Amino acid sequence: MTLLVIFVVLVFAYSLISGVVERGRLTAPIIFTFAGAMSQLLVNYEAPERFSADVFLTIAELGLVLLLFTDGSRIVYAFRGVLLSVPGRLLSTGMLLTIVFGLLAALLLFDKITVWEAGILAAVLAPTDAGLGQPIVSNPKVPQRIREGLNVEAGLNDGLAVPFLLFFMAMASQTDEANFSRFFVEQFGYGVLIGLFVGRVGSELFAAAINRGWLAREYRQLGFAALPIMCMLISHETGASMFIAAFVGGLAVRRQRPVGISGESVKFIEDWGQLINLAVFFLFGAIVAISWPHLHWAHFAYAALSLTVVRMVPVAIAMAGLGFAPNTLVFMGWFGPRGLASIVLGLVYIGHGNSTELVRMCIVATVLSSILLHGLTARRGAEFYAAKVEKLPPDAAEKAPASLERT
Repeated sequence: MTLLVIFVVLVFAYSLISGVVERGRLTAPIIFTFAGAMSQLLVNYEAPERFSADVFLTIAELGLVLLLFTDGSRIVYAFRGVLLSVPGRLLSTGMLLTIVFGLLAALLLFDKITVWEAGILAAVLAPTDAGLGQPIVSNPKVPQRIREGLNVEAGLNDGLAVPFLLFFMAMASQTDEANFSRFFVEQFGYGVLIGLFVGRVGSELFAAAINRGWLAREYRQLGFAALPIMCMLISHETGASMFIAAFVGGLAVRRQRPVGISGESVKFIEDWGQLINLAVFFLFGAIVAISWPHLHWAHFAYAALSLTVVRMVPVAIAMAGLGFAPNTLVFMGWFGPRGLASIVLGLVYIGHGNSTELVRMCIVATVLSSILLHGLTARRGAEFYAAKVEKLPPDAAEKAPASLERT
């Protein structure tokens, strides 16, 4: 209860100075992670108290479910030649190579890690978090094509990482082929079906109620927010992946207007999702405080590889042939921060049982390093890169218009 009180007070205090903070180098994730760590140390000193892992996992899962659902519901695909290749390449070649490089890095660095555990670690740390690089995706000086590519990548790769994580977890824990097939069908297959049903049927009923004038305006946002929560609860009861269900549910939402889902409804979920995300970073800080005595140089060595070579080389390979300048490749490669999705997927792995301290500590070290390094360099890095882009010729690849529209 003490941690909850501290968190609520912190949210209020942060809201009072949020504008000032956003103009500086610190970010909300940095502040809430640090506050969570300090709060845990303080609570342990005054009165031994441990937050419930189950409560932490539920809060974190809800945050990712809301994020995945809104990301899916806001994406509209418009294929316009090769311009779509920026997000497309990041989500295909880039992400696959990131997982492969992450797996190989773990095998090379650690003697006592199995192939499947290395795969789990790589899959957990593959998704990026646009929230940690908000000064980049919101900076109009950064070319739209680059901003959009990084933003779309971060919006979709968390959902795409889930099947890989489920596969590696199943291979690490299941030796029977029948059990593995059942596990994968329940997690992936049921998740897709639940998402399709809840997203499509729910949004159709929502639109029909609006057409008939049955739905009061003040309940539009609340009613729409119930859809991702339904995905989460039904998935929990059936053994399906709530993350796959939420993402597919968002994609299945009816978008036709004026009878479809409005931007206000999506914004309502995002606002509440932001509060939950701050809670996740706060509680992650508490995890850092508890884990700190167990963190060693090798864990941070893997974190360094994960944030540089494991991310940058795949991005450079994925962008080959598009004509981007070296500065652009370095910029896109560096700003692939690990945040909310990695925290939640890591907790899913831990909650599934049979987790190892090595994998847990590598996840903590990598996410912590990303929160600090990407948070502190985002604003300055965006300004530095924007100055470099201004010197490029008008027909430079970076200055081509973005091709993926979002509603």
